[in-house]
Amino acid sequence: MSALDWLLATEHFLLSLQWFFIAYLGLVNGGYLLLNLLSIPTLARYMAGHSLDRLPHQRGFEPPVSLLVPAYNEEKTIVASVRSLLQLEYPRYEVIVVNDGSKDDTMGELIREFGLVEFPAAAWAGLPSQPIRRFMRSLRYPQLRVLDKENGGKADALNAGINAARFPLFCAMDADSVLDPRALLKVVQPFIDDPLTIASGGTVRLANGCTVSGGVLERVGLPRSWLARFQVIEYLRAFLFGRLGWSPMNAVLIISGAFGLFRRTAVIDAGGYRTDTVGEDMELVVRLHRLNRIHRRPYRITYVPDPICWTEAPETTAVLRRQRSRWQRGLAESLAANPGLLFHLRGGFAGWLAFPFFVLFELLGPLVEVVGYASLLIGGVLGLLSPEAFWTFLLLALSFGILLSVSALMLEEMSFRLFPRGAQLARLVMIAILENFGYRQMVAWWRLRGLLSWLFRTRRRWGEMTRVASWRREGS
Repeated sequence: MSALDWLLATEHFLLSLQWFFIAYLGLVNGGYLLLNLLSIPTLARYMAGHSLDRLPHQRGFEPPVSLLVPAYNEEKTIVASVRSLLQLEYPRYEVIVVNDGSKDDTMGELIREFGLVEFPAAAWAGLPSQPIRRFMRSLRYPQLRVLDKENGGKADALNAGINAARFPLFCAMDADSVLDPRALLKVVQPFIDDPLTIASGGTVRLANGCTVSGGVLERVGLPRSWLARFQVIEYLRAFLFGRLGWSPMNAVLIISGAFGLFRRTAVIDAGGYRTDTVGEDMELVVRLHRLNRIHRRPYRITYVPDPICWTEAPETTAVLRRQRSRWQRGLAESLAANPGLLFHLRGGFAGWLAFPFFVLFELLGPLVEVVGYASLLIGGVLGLLSPEAFWTFLLLALSFGILLSVSALMLEEMSFRLFPRGAQLARLVMIAILENFGYRQMVAWWRLRGLLSWLFRTRRRWGEMTRVASWRREGS
């Protein structure tokens, strides 16, 4: 093959690759826009049905709930999180903090702040977990207990908490989460409305830039860090139409590990949390779909759109890189562990629509995106693509991303309006545009690294989530 023939073949290959890239982006973003359209009437119905939630109403029919808080090296945020839980507006609940062998002063903070004392107790050992060193309870708050155990990871800590839980529903949380006082009342509603409900998840928002005092969110604000600001838009996309769109079809495959409510017996029957995956929260939900679908057990897994849980986002690229790589690997592990749901005759929307959507667009998306941008850059630098073709492909790719981000912001503005000031809204619109110029491509690369680490079975590395806790006032 002559040099000219090779050049022409390369140009044709890059052009074909770019058309595939654009077609793929059009397909995936078209799918997300369809989810967006499905979310609008669902959100409108929810807002109309819950417009009087702030008014006093008769309570007492809510089932009791066990709040499980696994904690590992959370000395900066654990007190604020537990305080927020002790102030929840809910008839009957318990808080079980599971100290998973922390190396910092997490236990010391808990003992000093809540007056913990050791007491003799035993937990049902139905789900395997690392040994518990001691059981502790608070002298000031009778609903607070702490399990001090050997380190085994978050899933192991949750299994230990499930074993110790006394109530039929349990809420799995992150130790840096701060809940709205009415959070449990909102997320438990699907269990009251439909007895077939086995799990429900709520919306998670970023505490960065907000003010939390005494365990209560006092002011909603935007983060100072641009890295955290970009994540505000990401969270809007992921929750307001990513999960809200799947909920009416009973096809929600992800309930955030930061805040999810489960029926205890359903999780125990499924075997509890798996400790051999970094995405234990998603894997459990996908497994619940698979087992209940295959065994013809009627069930519901739903999503509550209220912004009811606040958590801290990474503010450094090193921590964010580890988080996104871990999330992508967890996604791969969750789908690979439950292939029986895919296209099963009784798979429903979860097996025939949501599962393949996650495989094609969430799992393989980073690979297609990185290869697409790389081929675009190579073709432009080598002059194998005309300037008109280069800019056309680039503008189309960026436009899709901007459209999705702005549409997520539109859903937020027409519903909860947590950022009511005009200046905040203007900054959010700017952030929704700017995140497509570098940030999303960077995250796609990190996600691709997570996918490759799963594919080549490299060693799992959790890393540590460094807490800044700038949103917490002193003494809170």
